[in-house]
Amino acid sequence: MEYTRFEKARIIGARALQLAYGAPPLVKVPEGMHDPIALAELEFSEDVIPIVVIKSEK
Repeated sequence: MEYTRFEKARIIGARALQLAYGAPPLVKVPEGMHDPIALAELEFSEDVIPIVVIKSEK
């Protein structure tokens, strides 16, 4: 599924907040990676973030 830049930012931001509060990562964390935003971007690129966008019709 393709996301708009706003949807992508919202998904990554929400996941980064979850990671910052102690949620377990869904991918293997590379050595030395401590930034929750970078980890959320990695999860997004591997398409494993469990967040769904429901688009409504106008």
